[in-house]
Amino acid sequence: MRRRSLFALTAAAATTGGALARPAVAQGAWPSEPVRLVVPFAAGGPTDIPARLFAEELSKALPQRVIVENRTGAGVVVGTEVVAKAPKDGHTLLYSTIAHSVLRPLFPRLPFDPVDDFQPVALLGVIPMLLLVNKDLPAKDLPGLVKLFRDNPGKYDYGSSGNGGAVHLATELFLKRAGDLKVGHVPYRGSSAGMPDLLSGRLAMFIDVAAGGLSYHQRGDARALGVSDTKRLPQAPDVPTFAESGVKDAESYTWHMVLAPSGTPAPAVQAINAAFNRVAAMEHVRNRLTDLTMTVRSDTTPQTATKWMQDEMAKWDEVIRGAGIKIG
Repeated sequence: MRRRSLFALTAAAATTGGALARPAVAQGAWPSEPVRLVVPFAAGGPTDIPARLFAEELSKALPQRVIVENRTGAGVVVGTEVVAKAPKDGHTLLYSTIAHSVLRPLFPRLPFDPVDDFQPVALLGVIPMLLLVNKDLPAKDLPGLVKLFRDNPGKYDYGSSGNGGAVHLATELFLKRAGDLKVGHVPYRGSSAGMPDLLSGRLAMFIDVAAGGLSYHQRGDARALGVSDTKRLPQAPDVPTFAESGVKDAESYTWHMVLAPSGTPAPAVQAINAAFNRVAAMEHVRNRLTDLTMTVRSDTTPQTATKWMQDEMAKWDEVIRGAGIKIG
């Protein structure tokens, strides 16, 4: 793509509503046809909602529509395979999460390679985890919880949204960093299915995505003792980070990233990156995503997105192998 085409795409040409003006696109420049944004999760879920927000704003900004396509099955494998085998022209993209970074250790026989077949394009935002406990648990803070678990190995259970999922992995990382604490694991089909057992006292702890767990803390149905970020949540400034409470190097997130098929031309990758970054920088988009407890990124490059993916893959590979986590 010529430099002037990329500049036209990223220029702040809107006059109302924070939208971008539709740029003139040189012949052969991206996008030259409608763009499929494949979401390997169900419609209406916590990944689908931000994806549709980006697609809506991009459709206003670009000379072609961006269409969200939900392709679920076998975890995220079915939707991810669609993109891996798509034409390498930037018109079929993957909107994925931390799930992509754990495919290799969890699924040894895949119809694609999560690294070799994909080019990370833009990291759009990260959402931390919130550690919740039953409100009647004796531990009143995170050091107290660590002591309770240490003094009673195997007595308590924690819940997760499913074996090998982001919540399960975040909890195993926390338990490891807190001193190899021995706490039983009870997987559920989604966090909402497990929360009643936390509230009733069957479970002692549930580390959930902040967007889902925050309301339980705010209503007083459960107590939040820690957040897995480097800083406190604006929506819960009373809840310290893990590190503030003495559990170091336990940061974990579910994050949102756009990937293209490996081999997509560099000019198209740069144009896609610029388009998503520009939308992420819009005030109303940032406000909406912040409401979902996402820390929005609007300045990542394909190189920094690739580095993030590599770091996440290495971290979770260690956790999965160390905890002996298997699917099925």
